[in-house]
Amino acid sequence: MADRLPARLAALADRLTPRSVRARTTLAACLSVALVLAVASGTVVLLLRANLARTVEDGAREQAQAVARQAADGHLDSQLPLDHGTDFIQVVDAAGRVVAASQNLTGRPAVAPTGRPDGHRTFNLGALGDQHHQRVTTLTAGTPSGPVTIHVGASLRTVDAAEDLTTAALAVLSTVLLLTVGALTWRATGRALRPVEAIRAEVAAIGDRDLDRRVPEPRSDDEIARLAGTMNAMLGRLEAAGARQRRFIADASHELRSPLTVLRTQLEVALAHPDPEVRADLVAGALEDTGRLQALAADLLLLARLDAAGHDWPGEPVDLAELVRTTLAARGTEPHPVTVELPDALVVPGNPLWLGRLLTNLLDNAQRHARSGVTVRLTGEPAAGRGAGPAAVLDVVNDGPRIDGADREKIFERFARLDDARSRDDGGTGLGLPIARDIAAIHGGTLGVVDGPGPTTFRTVLPRADRHGL
Repeated sequence: MADRLPARLAALADRLTPRSVRARTTLAACLSVALVLAVASGTVVLLLRANLARTVEDGAREQAQAVARQAADGHLDSQLPLDHGTDFIQVVDAAGRVVAASQNLTGRPAVAPTGRPDGHRTFNLGALGDQHHQRVTTLTAGTPSGPVTIHVGASLRTVDAAEDLTTAALAVLSTVLLLTVGALTWRATGRALRPVEAIRAEVAAIGDRDLDRRVPEPRSDDEIARLAGTMNAMLGRLEAAGARQRRFIADASHELRSPLTVLRTQLEVALAHPDPEVRADLVAGALEDTGRLQALAADLLLLARLDAAGHDWPGEPVDLAELVRTTLAARGTEPHPVTVELPDALVVPGNPLWLGRLLTNLLDNAQRHARSGVTVRLTGEPAAGRGAGPAAVLDVVNDGPRIDGADREKIFERFARLDDARSRDDGGTGLGLPIARDIAAIHGGTLGVVDGPGPTTFRTVLPRADRHGL
């Protein structure tokens, strides 16, 4: 049973803990203010009581000193008058006999001390028939007949009344202040969180088909307004990504449908045609279309891998000059001669397979559109600007038709073709240049068409030093 008690207390505390931010903020504000008020009120009451008690003690001490002077002069009367604020006076000789007293203690025995002898001892004053706080001052004086002890008791009624009144006033004021703080915090927190609730409700209502919707942005320039702006920017990116995905799926479906239809037609005709030579030609065409489908599927898979890679930085050192030589040697006979301008070595951080694919795609595109020749040029450049490191610049140049300025970005869209029929006949899938640009972006670089006179130049710029210092 004892072992379960802490768990039960923890469960109870968890149930009693407010769930909403508004309630927790209000509770925290009230508890903080209550703690400050309690400390401040206690300090005020203690200081007030100490000051008032000191005033009473000073009055009692003055009364005791006046009685001591009378006793020293031998003029001590048996009945002593009381000053304002003094409850009793009693003078006791060395033998414990009462030699003088105030009227209310006439005929009473000596008061018995019950506290510690520090000059302000407490006494049993039940004989007075009045239950209230007393402060007793004790002095010793010499008389012609011997030493006497003087006890003067001062009433603390005014001190108690002032303390009670102050305590009650502070309690009322603290309660009113706590209620005010709680109400203001509850209202202010509610107003502050109202835009957050509106954002939450709007986001909850947005489905995968409603990405064009946006959350309301407050007019204030605070954290919530910046949160709303960030949410809308994220929704904009999601909308753009969804549109790209739908367009990509539609384009991929279209691109796959055409060769599959041709392939099915060729196979059906080959199956029905009696001439073996015609059948062989049809099967060869079907094999060619199958190769195109395989290339398209491979490109789609690579695009998926590149999209999944995001901005992960491949960090293996790659000699671009050697990669160009190896890639050109592996390609064999080209439709057009390739002129190479390379340094001895130029190392960049990256993935050699992906960089090889980038170069292959650029070479395929250049060979497809060149009239008489292709040039591959690799150079190193110093830092391009403040905060930028040295870069490697790879230019793939062909002397084919110029690309209009309006089409220089369009060619990097997936499945985009400026000459659809010719590209399809030449084996292009419309994914080579988009794949190359994605690979360059993943490596922290850029790929684009150089704007200027002369042959068409595809320029790739890659950083030569990665974030790990390679």
